[in-house]
Amino acid sequence: MKPKIKDPVAWQQAELLMQPALIRLLDNIRKQLDESIWTGSYQEVQDPFPGYRLELEHNGQHVSVDIWELCYQICFQNYHLTHTAQESLEVEIDMSLIDQEIGDVNWQNLETKTRQIIQDLFANLASDVPHS
Repeated sequence: MKPKIKDPVAWQQAELLMQPALIRLLDNIRKQLDESIWTGSYQEVQDPFPGYRLELEHNGQHVSVDIWELCYQICFQNYHLTHTAQESLEVEIDMSLIDQEIGDVNWQNLETKTRQIIQDLFANLASDVPHS
């Protein structure tokens, strides 16, 4: 789902956050994969818009996760993965990720939120794996 950003200020804030969020996201995925039973690879996709998917595999099970969707979860307060790609949802920037005094990224909060989202993603994968 493509987020709908309500005004130019929010657009600038999203631009400020998206690249750092993507970098922290990829680093946290790498760290989680190092400790996980899952193997992962990235695939470039063009539909419904250009991006990348994280393809996870374990014992014949395959899970595909949209990287941009994870970035949106990080950057926006009210973004959830329950909408279809064609839907649009007006989003609110997670202002805890911006240091209001200097107007730049709050790196600690960004890292904490990103780590939690990736831990939750992998915890949900683990709960879906049948135990032998």
